[in-house]
Amino acid sequence: MRKFFFSIALMLCSVSVFAANPQVLFETNQGNFVIELYPDKAPKTVANFMQYVKSDFYKETIFHRVINGFMIQGGGFTAEMQEKPTLPPIKNEAANGLTNDVGTIAMARTADPHSATAQFFINLMNNHALNYQSDADELIGYCVFGRVLTGMEVVREIAIVPTGNYGYHYNVPKTPIIIKQVNIKEVSH
Repeated sequence: MRKFFFSIALMLCSVSVFAANPQVLFETNQGNFVIELYPDKAPKTVANFMQYVKSDFYKETIFHRVINGFMIQGGGFTAEMQEKPTLPPIKNEAANGLTNDVGTIAMARTADPHSATAQFFINLMNNHALNYQSDADELIGYCVFGRVLTGMEVVREIAIVPTGNYGYHYNVPKTPIIIKQVNIKEVSH
């Protein structure tokens, strides 16, 4: 009997070890890349992001802020720099143990730590100043919720496009970097 329960426990552990994290495919006019999401570390953030993905919110948005050596930011503006209406903000989950390292994706926000909606950024370097330090508003950091799994070379290509100012927006690509579509990718086990 003990052997039976041990076998069941081992099987359950094996299933969780091999359960794949959700992945999303970004199709852009510069090429494609795949992001792996971490719902175990940032459940509300991943659920929020997936809600935008499933509703096609990101279709035809742009990477509107590109700073080579820092990050590329997108998910909120059209090619005409019109901001899209969003769902209500979510609670910041930056205290999840993940850090803003090269290739990770995190939620963009205002100075209010709990103001993230649809916009995100991909880190181009280890941005440790953006990591969670404490629950104090100015030290809460930016919530990492995934990482680039494949296509980091596309992200790096986006990072080097010429940028300029567009109204009160800075570091806007002079030629729009369009997110054609973001889709949930089938994950094989």
